[in-house]
Amino acid sequence: MLKMEMLRGFATVARTGNLSDAADALGRTPSAVSMMLKQFETHLGEPLFETDRKNRLTALGTFVLEQAERELQQFDNTVRAIEGYARAAHGRVRIATVPSVASTIIPRVLSRHMPDFEQLDLEMRDMDSSSIRHELDRNRIDIGIGTIGEHVAGLDSTLLMRDAFGVICARAHPLAAERGPVTWEALEGHRLIANSLSANIAAEPARALHRGSLLTAQNVASILGMVQANIGLTILPEMTTWAAAQSGLVFRPLADKAARRELHLVKKHDATLSPAARLFETRILETVADWNRGDAVRP
Repeated sequence: MLKMEMLRGFATVARTGNLSDAADALGRTPSAVSMMLKQFETHLGEPLFETDRKNRLTALGTFVLEQAERELQQFDNTVRAIEGYARAAHGRVRIATVPSVASTIIPRVLSRHMPDFEQLDLEMRDMDSSSIRHELDRNRIDIGIGTIGEHVAGLDSTLLMRDAFGVICARAHPLAAERGPVTWEALEGHRLIANSLSANIAAEPARALHRGSLLTAQNVASILGMVQANIGLTILPEMTTWAAAQSGLVFRPLADKAARRELHLVKKHDATLSPAARLFETRILETVADWNRGDAVRP
């Protein structure tokens, strides 16, 4: 039975032209290499070399060398691919995050650790939290980041950060001239552009403001465009304003410290991440830890 070891040993002898150099290259003794060649020739029933000096191939030897080198190259490429995948040097990572994370945290992960990911097939999508959960349930992504919560059946969740809500208004808006946190009462009488993020704030004054709102938008760019046109004010997490980086807007924090969203990293409970996905997860956690400590430069 032919083995890859036989093909490699024969090809090494054929390329070096002698047993001694081939043995050094293979890390074996000349006698062990000679015995391997004899076993190979016995199996084939024909000699591979014209003389015992191993410096001239027979016609069979020439044919075997051509086939062996092609097979060895394929085998070595396969081994490198397998080992690269296991080391997270190769592979595919599918990640979906809410837009604010996609434009702030993820770019920092990539810029800090790009050498780790140069050979990876990275698929990055931004979407709302409910869509992220939908994609996880259907195994279409490996990692999700959103406001999904800690105790969701079938998912493992890690709290990344808490992001405070605040009021965003145009510089021409009356609230822009004031300073300090904004109370719920101070928002009464102002036109609110409601959105799905602020609609989840549990405080009753916030719910009352949303019930009275006649204008709702979901796309952050559209919301901020209307705010910049001074059509109304809106309430969004602070990170959203960093991601938007639009001039002409004022962000004022809410006085209600409980008005925060929690961003979690989530993955399927019963699925084992690939080495590449595990590495990406680790780099996200490291980057967010620096962000939370204030080590990262924020917009």
